[in-house]
Amino acid sequence: MKQIPITNIETKRLILKPLGLHFLSKRYLSWMLDEQVVRYMDSGGLNYTLQNLENYLTKIENNKIFSWAIILKNSNQHVGNIKIDPINFKHLYGEYGIMIGDKTAWGKGYAKEASISVINFCFKKLLLRKINLGVIDNNTKGLNLYKSMGFVEEGRFIKHELIGGTYYDKIRMALFNDYRNEQER
Repeated sequence: MKQIPITNIETKRLILKPLGLHFLSKRYLSWMLDEQVVRYMDSGGLNYTLQNLENYLTKIENNKIFSWAIILKNSNQHVGNIKIDPINFKHLYGEYGIMIGDKTAWGKGYAKEASISVINFCFKKLLLRKINLGVIDNNTKGLNLYKSMGFVEEGRFIKHELIGGTYYDKIRMALFNDYRNEQER
């Protein structure tokens, strides 16, 4: 497969810019240290450092990972990130992840707006047939978002992840590229 460039994606209210070292900041680090922000993430937490963040952003840049910063058009403010990584180009699926780090941006529909645009990019430009994700079963906001975009449950890992002293199920969900799947029939 030829290399597809990671370019800006524009929506009505957002510009998604390729994530890299130029987004390294104390503000971004503050998100990774915020227990509410990283509650359902595998990274971040009280011991997360600026060096950890720099290493992560360097990896994103060097490996040309499909990862974008979510920027508000009206203020040019970085409010979160979205990615599809890893991508399996043999079987044509990718793993979705999103973080709205700026809590003042929560509940405004930015996650859905960014997600739809990135998923469309993956289905139309990368020609993926499926997008996967994992979500903890008590993350009702996340579950509602994913279901509203058409993700379906494919499986469940029982009492799989420890959050706040309690083990929760991890639900595996997927969204299929209906157009591509129809063409393959």
